[in-house]
Amino acid sequence: MSDLHYDKFGRLLFTKEMKKEYTILLPMMLPIHFKMIKNIFNCYGYKTALLENSSPKVIDEGLKYVHNDTCYPALLVIGQFIDALKSGKYDITKTALMITQTGGGCRASNYIHLLRKALKKAGFQNVPVISLNLSGLEKNSGFSLTLPMLKKIMSSLVYGDMLMFLKNQILPYEINHGKCTALIDYWADKLTDQFKIGKGSSLKEIKLNLGKIADDFSKIETRITPKIKVGIVGEIYIKYSALGNNCLEDFLMNQGCEICVPGIINFMLFKVDNRIEDVKIYGGSIIKKFIAIALFKYFEKMEKSMIDTLSHYSNFSQMKSYRQTKKLVNGIIGYGNKMGEGWLLTAEMLELIESGFENIICAQPFGCLPNHICGKGMIKKIRQINKKANIVAVDYDPGSSKVNQENRIKLMLSLAKEAKSCCINHSK
Repeated sequence: MSDLHYDKFGRLLFTKEMKKEYTILLPMMLPIHFKMIKNIFNCYGYKTALLENSSPKVIDEGLKYVHNDTCYPALLVIGQFIDALKSGKYDITKTALMITQTGGGCRASNYIHLLRKALKKAGFQNVPVISLNLSGLEKNSGFSLTLPMLKKIMSSLVYGDMLMFLKNQILPYEINHGKCTALIDYWADKLTDQFKIGKGSSLKEIKLNLGKIADDFSKIETRITPKIKVGIVGEIYIKYSALGNNCLEDFLMNQGCEICVPGIINFMLFKVDNRIEDVKIYGGSIIKKFIAIALFKYFEKMEKSMIDTLSHYSNFSQMKSYRQTKKLVNGIIGYGNKMGEGWLLTAEMLELIESGFENIICAQPFGCLPNHICGKGMIKKIRQINKKANIVAVDYDPGSSKVNQENRIKLMLSLAKEAKSCCINHSK
């Protein structure tokens, strides 16, 4: 085992020596995106493993070591880590953990401190925790985000969004079951091979790959049948994580729905946009402002590549740009509401309704006040704007019954079916 080193505050460091022999565990949130990010880390000499443990023991471990007043995503992520460390699958003397920090006002920035406290309680105080952040919050000699690595990670977010967007449109209608999933795996492997040789992350290469991805998905045989269209919004972890939302996407598929989940690029643009606005309003580093502006423009170019690619296919739904989505909430909710998902959550609901997904599930974790305000708190206003809006807010926490959650969703779906039936009869 490598010698352990600590900083002046007593934080256990992840050293260069550890990089050679340690396995870094990553929590699961977005399966397509995170698998590619894991592969990118491996390309740079890190040994990583993406956690897929999702048994009830994950929640039990979270409840043991995290106060139940803490927001649900923290409990799940920490529970998943500790459950993995206790599983015997990993050598805990050569295992590290990685968790993201945004540096914003959301409590998610403090998960890392809760995690270290939990590790100490569980007897894993010698397991180092790496912070993945762009704000310089914590540094480790054994892990660094280089510019080429960042470009690959950012491009993987675009590829992941495109694959997720097309999967949700094709999967409910594919004739030969398994084709869609196999194509996602094929492209994840192909993109990883490109990353290994330093390709796939330039804007030109991204546009070329997106075109090929769309072309491949357009060739999958489908049979279009009437389905209820359901959008999923909410707190970022609960919205995307099957562990967090009790396999919500699978449940909706089994109910005969077509789903739409807004991509991660909107959220990334939202976060960078907020940094720019903060400097404008409150002052701050001009250098950081220019870096944020450059990053925002870079994300916009990648977003435009997706939008332009999809515009060539009439059989695929089209994407709205971040700027278009932002305009939807003008005069409805203030742009100063930016903790958590902030005004973007309201905007995504309005965007889904405009795209034909009037039936929306707002997935909210216990303890996330910003999302209750900008999600559940805006439902009445959205219904005033669009009478077709059929929105249900579903709370997720350790004490919530899965049966109750699914029954609430089934009620929303029954209302959607009734509205669709009335619309068909009226047209006759």
